[in-house]
Amino acid sequence: MTERIEETILRNLICNEQYYRKVVPFIKADYFQEYNEKILFEEIADFAAKYDKVPTKEVLTINLQNRGDLTEETFKDSVQGINSLSDDWVDYDWLLDSTEKWCQDRAIYLALMQSIKIADGGDKKFTKGAIPSILQDALAVSFDEHIGHDYIEQSSDRYEFYHRKEEKIPFDLEKFNFITKGGLPNKTLNIALAGTGVGKSLFMCHMAGSALSQGYNVLYITCEMAEEKIAERIDANLLNVSVKDIVDIPEVLFRSKVQEISKKTQGKLIIKEYPTASAHAGHFRALLNDLQLKKDFKPDLIFVDYLNICASVRYKGAIVNSYTYVKAIAEELRGLAVETNLPIISATQTTRAGFGNSDPDLTDTSESFGLPATADFMFALISTEELEEQGRIMVKQLKNRYNDPTASKKFMLGIDRSKMRLYDVAEDSSILNAEDEEVGETLQQFSQTQNRLSKFAEWNV
Repeated sequence: MTERIEETILRNLICNEQYYRKVVPFIKADYFQEYNEKILFEEIADFAAKYDKVPTKEVLTINLQNRGDLTEETFKDSVQGINSLSDDWVDYDWLLDSTEKWCQDRAIYLALMQSIKIADGGDKKFTKGAIPSILQDALAVSFDEHIGHDYIEQSSDRYEFYHRKEEKIPFDLEKFNFITKGGLPNKTLNIALAGTGVGKSLFMCHMAGSALSQGYNVLYITCEMAEEKIAERIDANLLNVSVKDIVDIPEVLFRSKVQEISKKTQGKLIIKEYPTASAHAGHFRALLNDLQLKKDFKPDLIFVDYLNICASVRYKGAIVNSYTYVKAIAEELRGLAVETNLPIISATQTTRAGFGNSDPDLTDTSESFGLPATADFMFALISTEELEEQGRIMVKQLKNRYNDPTASKKFMLGIDRSKMRLYDVAEDSSILNAEDEEVGETLQQFSQTQNRLSKFAEWNV
């Protein structure tokens, strides 16, 4: 009688440690169709994880006897399965290939079954938008042949990597270029954290205008304001006109100014509006495909205004807590950044809408605490009455994978809210020190409370 592949896998898991260490990260208990085989795999994996070695048949039998959740029939089938495991030799390469194919087939089958259940409304935790991601994950199942970087043998590769010039989208702000070592790299998620009305959209509109002026293609996705309102803010920035005065510009002059901008840049700016909480990374991916096909447009960077009011591909907002939901959105956006090989810039809210607090209230920011684990670059924008009077805004680094975050931990920028502009200003330590008393405690609370609240949220997922 020919041995089933599941039986071959199980017996080699306990008699071939090399095989076990290679394949066990890729095997899931759900891949086994027979319940007793699923039980055996769980026991093997649990023992190996605890003792860092594979169990013997005797150990497996004893552990099964000590379980109180097995029926007599399941226990007998499991023990019989253990006794039937032989130590017959199997070609190692064939075994690896066969195990990989089995894992792939089972992953795809289970993903299809789950997708059908979601489509029929039988799984309330996921939306239909999660189906492509579920199927993609199943299709991606593969035994990774890369076993690590050889420090000595691959030293020349490493040296080349150190001296390779990384493509970045530069800022038009000296301080931001300094702390990011020249701008935003591809495949990254960058987040501005700010209270209501402090300047999340202003920052992104300024950056979008700056990137366009430098010749880059820009995609601006808005889930809050209308396309025309975002365009109006960028007009104020690029035309050097107050937002409230744009309506008074004669049409001939307006067209002339826009024409001047078009002559100075090779880039394009596309603004796309989605209803609040309705669009997710899947919609953005489809938009990118449409823009490529219909307008031959491929962006160099993407703005998402803003993260908290996007939807998740994987979850329905009402099903999971806000921590899990917002963290999922961030992970999906970063996945899109990696997939498209582009930087994505977004923002997150630090206070509940409507409070209008210029100084972040951390008791209202629990839904944002999952973000630092996902973001590559994260900073706070902080405004006070004193700063507003001086036409300034404070920037505080919260996370930075591009540079040492303690270098220029905080700094000032000039701000012209009427023209939606930011600009560099000379360092003034006395101002920074004075503002420390007002915002320093809040920012310290952010860093101290972040881990505590994120852990709390994870416990309650």
